Amino acid sequence: MVGAMANSEVSKMAKEEQEAREGEMRVGVVPMEGDGGTEARGKECCDYTLDGSVDLRGRPAVKGSSGGWVTGILLLVNQGLATLAFFGVGVNLVLFLTRVLQQNNADAANNVSKWTGTVYIFSLFGAFLSDSYWGRYKTCAIFQVIFVVGLVLLSLCAHLFLLRPSGCGDGHAPCGSHSSIEVGVFYVSIYLVAFGYGGYQPNIATFGADQFDEEDPGEAHSKVSFFSYFYLALNLGSLFSNTFLSYLQDQGMWALGFWASGASALLALVLFLVWTLRYRHFKPGGNPLSRICQVVIAASRKSRVRMPPGGEDLYVGGECAEVSGTRKILHTEGFNFLDRAAYVDSNDFTIQGERSILRDPWRLCTITQVEEVKCVLRLLPIWLCTILYSVVFTQMASLFVEQGAAMNTNVHGFRIPPASMSAFDILSVATVIFFNRRLLNPVICRLKKSPRGLTELQRMGVGLVIAVMAMVSACAVEHFRLKHAGGNAGSSLSILWQVPQYVLIGASEVFMYVGQLEFFNGQAPDGLKSFGSALCMTSMSLGNYVSDVLVTIVMEITAKGGRPGWIPGNLNNGHMDRFYFLLAVLTSVDFVVYVACAKWYKCIKLEGKSGEEKGGSGV
Repeated sequence: MVGAMANSEVSKMAKEEQEAREGEMRVGVVPMEGDGGTEARGKECCDYTLDGSVDLRGRPAVKGSSGGWVTGILLLVNQGLATLAFFGVGVNLVLFLTRVLQQNNADAANNVSKWTGTVYIFSLFGAFLSDSYWGRYKTCAIFQVIFVVGLVLLSLCAHLFLLRPSGCGDGHAPCGSHSSIEVGVFYVSIYLVAFGYGGYQPNIATFGADQFDEEDPGEAHSKVSFFSYFYLALNLGSLFSNTFLSYLQDQGMWALGFWASGASALLALVLFLVWTLRYRHFKPGGNPLSRICQVVIAASRKSRVRMPPGGEDLYVGGECAEVSGTRKILHTEGFNFLDRAAYVDSNDFTIQGERSILRDPWRLCTITQVEEVKCVLRLLPIWLCTILYSVVFTQMASLFVEQGAAMNTNVHGFRIPPASMSAFDILSVATVIFFNRRLLNPVICRLKKSPRGLTELQRMGVGLVIAVMAMVSACAVEHFRLKHAGGNAGSSLSILWQVPQYVLIGASEVFMYVGQLEFFNGQAPDGLKSFGSALCMTSMSLGNYVSDVLVTIVMEITAKGGRPGWIPGNLNNGHMDRFYFLLAVLTSVDFVVYVACAKWYKCIKLEGKSGEEKGGSGV
């Protein structure tokens, strides 16, 4: 009885201490001059952001002179230029490897998958630095510099060493052999590009969203719109690469294409730095790995504690919350073992005068800290279900290009570069984004009698369904391409028959990737926002690696006994249609699993925000 009373008293003192801290924080949020009367309070509400964002000097951000669509549009332009530069390398990389470095189709496709996968693996590293130490602005700036260096090195390497004799690499004139040093410099340069773009990409998305005050209803609506326009900017930036630059490179002007990419990346960096004083920033919250470990260890140390029902009397504040710099997250059911980390007992605090001091953050954590870990655990199953979609998506940069190269690329006397067919994907993305925002979403809102249309999870499910349709379309096209094939002479079937599969991939991207950006950014705790965006990037990464593994396994199985296999060097001797059908079946199974995970998911609940406002969960 005495122990229970002591625990209650300690918990009460801890709560009073936290309320006092919050009061001090509320008073000190905005520095005011004068007597601090009603006029000052009104100015605080109207002139300063309420979500905790600050300016470059660490002062509360002023709405009129920072953030908003002025910086949002600049960052969209920055994203478009950087994407133009990145896809100027990536869109035709598979052809560069086959034509210039003399690799076969399967090896080239696997190398592109590994490279693209590495791009997005680096996004986790960039997100970690951003959330923990550097902040999003500094992280974006540093990785953009690395990106530019990689592109310049690639351009020099291609111009000086790889494109010999002059004019080779156009699909007709073969290039000469290359030394291991020359090939090594090439791989160093493209992986510098991967490192720079990968570390920059998830942070620029979150940094752009930071420019809108989530606590302001008008800016909160703009923040949701930003993710759609961000993905649109990404695709419009790649449109130039997939058409003009792709055409130059297909004609053998690889060095010119790489130099154009480098110039675009440099311009993006300059524009980003010029607007430095107007950005809104969020201070990094420290190492999230240590906070997660604290919860796990604290819960383990109290594994024998008998917990009160309903999550009552758990520790709601203290030094942990101050270190992470996050808004409070309300307690949720599930993963109840972790709640023990927030259980207060008589050994957790020491009394000094009228203050209670937390003794050991590895023994007691806040509810917010515990819920951070729960959020990550709940996001993982959803994230895993998006990986197979990325396997489908990555075919556009590898097997779709090889398929197009084996078709009739002449249309009314003009040769269409196979990689430029992805322009139909980009046009589809732009069309579906506007269709969804202007027509489909308002109709669904009226039908649901709700201000929201499809939730993020529902849109991601729609994306999976459309991806299945895209693979079925690609399978059908390949089936008929083989019927019109003529030995080693390719196929007489027009490359325009690929348009439906590209259009369907584009439509699926709008629902899947825009939904992912909104979902992972909205559901990630404040101290892990860049990590949330990185999850979207890393699903693409693992999708590329899984694609690599699938292609390898399929070739190992189907090429036995002297058979050419499904994806041989000469596609006319293979059955790539069966590989596409296999992907359609696997994605269908993935959709079933995804629906089950989405129904199980519980959304994050921030203090002062309802689950409906924040979650977007539910299917």
